[in-house]
Amino acid sequence: MGNISFTSEFFAGNRQRLRELFTGTAPVVLTAAGLLQRSADMAYPFCQDASFWYFTGIDEPDITLVLDKDKEYLIVPSRDAVRTAFDGSVDEAELKRISGIDVVFDDHEGWKRLSARLSKAKHVATLSPASSYIAHFGMYSNPARRRLIHHMKAYNEALELLDISQHVTKLRMVKQPLELAAMQAAIDITAKGLRQLFSGLKRGSYEYEYEMEADLTRSFRRHNAGHAFLPVIASGVRACTLHNERNDGKLSADELVLLDVGAEVSHYAADISRTVSVGGSPSRQQEAVYEAVLEVHAYARSLLKPSVTVKDYEKQVEAFMGEQLRELGYIKSIEPSAVRVFYPHATSHYLGLTAHDAGLYDVPLEPNMVLTVEPGIYIRDSGLGIRIEDDVLITETGNEAMSSAVPTTLH
Repeated sequence: MGNISFTSEFFAGNRQRLRELFTGTAPVVLTAAGLLQRSADMAYPFCQDASFWYFTGIDEPDITLVLDKDKEYLIVPSRDAVRTAFDGSVDEAELKRISGIDVVFDDHEGWKRLSARLSKAKHVATLSPASSYIAHFGMYSNPARRRLIHHMKAYNEALELLDISQHVTKLRMVKQPLELAAMQAAIDITAKGLRQLFSGLKRGSYEYEYEMEADLTRSFRRHNAGHAFLPVIASGVRACTLHNERNDGKLSADELVLLDVGAEVSHYAADISRTVSVGGSPSRQQEAVYEAVLEVHAYARSLLKPSVTVKDYEKQVEAFMGEQLRELGYIKSIEPSAVRVFYPHATSHYLGLTAHDAGLYDVPLEPNMVLTVEPGIYIRDSGLGIRIEDDVLITETGNEAMSSAVPTTLH
């Protein structure tokens, strides 16, 4: 249940589609992500660059992909005996089998070949790196793309970079059948895990949030899946912090608990949120706010269809949310600044190889794009945070919820 087989034909097809979309003559050079230090000689668990995986299927760090006209090859860095003992060796035959790329060079030979090409080129196409420190999120980015550019410019300082991010994003936005199958598998596993948690809550099986997290993890692993992102299981006022990942609070019967979770299958993510009553007897305020979020959720779903842009859709949903908040008595006028006090996030994001997948928000939606729909209302003074999130597939005539197997009842 937790594995979809992606063949080399899938990755070769993606490379060919990129060649057709990027019509320039410059070589395309992409890098895998690199390992990140956790402490001393320990690295964090490796997470591959999603776009590199999309074109190769390879889950090893520091490998370079080169597409040059009708030629393609991989450059694989060498490992010394000590690292090989700890991390294992890179199986070149397996790289060829997975990616469908028949030519694999070691670091010396590969860069000798690539540098000869770069030294005479005016342009090279690649994915632009993020800033080393992304202040908005308070986090450092993986340095692999910056390292690649530095390496390439060492052979030609005048080399001009062509950023193919939009080309890659356009490809990744529209999902192919294998991708949809992997996403549906991840969603189904998530749905099963959530239903088990709801059943446990009704039986009074949980005293702390982390007990629910433990059962969810066990459920995912029993189906050969992992977490697509750190799960959020937050009750009471903790649910007003959108990405509260501590999951260490004590559950209280008079509170609601918000779950924002998703399994990952063959690199593809689910992302589902539900809010449920811990004790099974929600207050009038809790029920009223929950029903308002459900109304906004249904309204948002009614808008999503081909030709709609997410940018325009978000404005419509924001206005509708404002009406709900005014009816509840939390705001007096439907001004964006007033609405955002209680609804501080977007309604939708793209879903795929990552929970917040590559996507363009000012282009019309097309069939086989997948987005989340996740309105929420957060009232810190009342210790109340409610979010309802489904994973939605755009169809020829509208949309359908891939996560409909998860109930949307408060208790």
